[in-house]
Amino acid sequence: MYNTNFKPLEFEGFKKQAGLNSFVLTPKRWIEATNAMGIVSKPGRYGGTYAHRDIVFEFASWISIEFKLYVIKEFQRPKEEESNRLQLEWNYQKHLAKVNYHIPTDVIKDHLIPEGLSPTQINYVYASEADVLNKALFGKTAKEWREEKPQEKGNIRDKATIEHLVVLSNLESLNAVLID
Repeated sequence: MYNTNFKPLEFEGFKKQAGLNSFVLTPKRWIEATNAMGIVSKPGRYGGTYAHRDIVFEFASWISIEFKLYVIKEFQRPKEEESNRLQLEWNYQKHLAKVNYHIPTDVIKDHLIPEGLSPTQINYVYASEADVLNKALFGKTAKEWREEKPQEKGNIRDKATIEHLVVLSNLESLNAVLID
């Protein structure tokens, strides 16, 4: 990938000979024949073969399937941790939005619901205010969202991103102040 001077024809020759009993490949021969980078072989008292970690991981994975599985698991671990962290953040924001929901509902109860309405009419007042916020934030009402996505469980707010939930909490608070 990074070596434009690599000799692929030499590599193909090694691949063809690899299964033969008479085939021997040393690091020095590999480096010289293919013009390999990232690997150094030094003879002598303090000599040895040294390679870039990508090469070491590949070689170690070829030698030990347990090591290969360890490398794969270590690669996956940070992604899983990130996913779990994001899920926790989303749950926190969802909870915050749920808690903040009482702020506007109390103000609606105190200022927008006249006496003598039936429970159905009262629910309509609450739903209308919620749809004002849904329309502002999502561009559609809860009913419009359900009609677009009949297969989805839950509601439009259950599918909201963290950013949407933060904005929703702020909108609910501002809406309560404006109603008050």
